[in-house]
Amino acid sequence: MSLPLTTRAPAKINLTLHVLGRRADGYHELESLVAFAEAGDDLQLVPGPGLSLHVSGPTAALAGSGADNLVLKAARLLAERVEGLKAGAFHLMKRLPVAAGIGGGSSDAAAALRLLAEFNDLLPSHPAVREAARLTGADVPVCLEPKARMMRGVGEELGPVLTLPPLFAVLVNPRVLVETPAVFKALGLQPGQSLGRARHPVLEMTSIHSLLESLRAARNDLEPPALDVQPVIGEALALVARTEGCRLARMSGSGATVFGLYEDSQSAADAARFVLDRRPEWWVEATSLR
Repeated sequence: MSLPLTTRAPAKINLTLHVLGRRADGYHELESLVAFAEAGDDLQLVPGPGLSLHVSGPTAALAGSGADNLVLKAARLLAERVEGLKAGAFHLMKRLPVAAGIGGGSSDAAAALRLLAEFNDLLPSHPAVREAARLTGADVPVCLEPKARMMRGVGEELGPVLTLPPLFAVLVNPRVLVETPAVFKALGLQPGQSLGRARHPVLEMTSIHSLLESLRAARNDLEPPALDVQPVIGEALALVARTEGCRLARMSGSGATVFGLYEDSQSAADAARFVLDRRPEWWVEATSLR
């Protein structure tokens, strides 16, 4: 085993997000097609005594390096479940925006669990790793194996890995923080109440065209309340929708990141330049999804 250990923590993109209703326990019941971008953070584990975290990179200032960081939370939860767990110093290169609807913190936590599992000769499917992921946060389990799949419930029900046709995207964040609880509050569902909208369509993925048709028949139910919380999301959506070759513009997760989908990498790169020319202060990334 080569040391130190490194892994990518990719951005998690909710291509669809249907809110079926709010459960009696207060949690919201979801259906979501999740994919992962090539763009992401990088995490390194240097073996040694104790457990620590150093964060650097363009968005490090907002990520936090203390006990509230999900990397340390996940590591400590795993250490509580695996006697004698070997750990060390984590170094996080933070590139993804924070509180942005693309699971940056959750993906970082899942990356930490993958590195610790590798270092301790555990499989990512080990019950202790899975339990630590679940307790760290609702989006962490789906990030353990960052590949496209359906996610249901509050994030704990994971479907099988899906093979998407080649899919290219531009990710755009207007650099505003959007807290997920505020968006769900704006959605306004009471415990036991249903949103009363159609369920998630069956996915057709024989080609990029059939997949795009399936995606267009779906939606993100958190988009309207997120626009109430941060109206600039609407500006980002409109700008992405204007880019040449954009086949779908939608918000990811609870925002504020939006994405555009394209049929080739050049169109995605051109779209990124189009957005940056008009909003150079925004975070913009051309990428591919899997």
